[in-house]
Amino acid sequence: MIEIKGLTKFFGKKPVVEDVSVTIQPRTITSFIGPNGAGKSTLLSMVSRLLDSDTGEVLLDKDDVKKMKSQEFAKRVAFLKQSNHLNVRLTIRELVAFGRYPYSKGRLTAEDELKIDEALEYMNLVDIQDKFLDELSGGQKQRAFISMVIAQDTEYILLDEPLNNLDMKHSVQIMKILRKLVDELGKTVIIVLHDINFASVYSDRIVALKNGRLVKDGLTSEIINSEALRDVYDMHIPVQEQNGCRICVYFQSQ
Repeated sequence: MIEIKGLTKFFGKKPVVEDVSVTIQPRTITSFIGPNGAGKSTLLSMVSRLLDSDTGEVLLDKDDVKKMKSQEFAKRVAFLKQSNHLNVRLTIRELVAFGRYPYSKGRLTAEDELKIDEALEYMNLVDIQDKFLDELSGGQKQRAFISMVIAQDTEYILLDEPLNNLDMKHSVQIMKILRKLVDELGKTVIIVLHDINFASVYSDRIVALKNGRLVKDGLTSEIINSEALRDVYDMHIPVQEQNGCRICVYFQSQ
């Protein structure tokens, strides 16, 4: 379980995240949603220790993340940023192998190689694993980075807009894989999403932010309705039931 308690972050004199408290339940997919500038990525970055908070704390199974050693934290939490740029020429397999660094320190064991193989298989990258990253499409590169996160084999997986640069087919593939990691392997996933329909179909819980503040937090069924979504997005969003899923028809909104 991750407990976020009173997190605040200022950029200059402006609070980008303001006094946010929320509990992330284990073995679930929790989606952070909200309009641009809501503070979603900043909040996730503080949970991942990429950014220091100005006030508040994050507890990982009761342990203060700020006091944890980096190696210990990396064995428990994997984080994928929104933008990933490398200045070295790597193959897909070499990139995915970085996910094993907290365990191998660069000296891969047979177990590490097995985890790398499994991660490549998960992301359907086996056939192109020897391709260099600069030879890949944006979508292939994104899948390679997600494969690296899977290879890290942590209990907690934090993803900041991982569907960027992905077409519909691969976006669905990613979300199905995350669902499988939760349902079959007991992982806990926190994900920043712009598409509220992906959040609706694949999430267990939704945390909605607006202007840096928490405005909604609950089960997906409690958040994906027109009344709650109006509070988040300041617009009427019709919601329809289809195959047991709630679909937001925001492109027809008045």
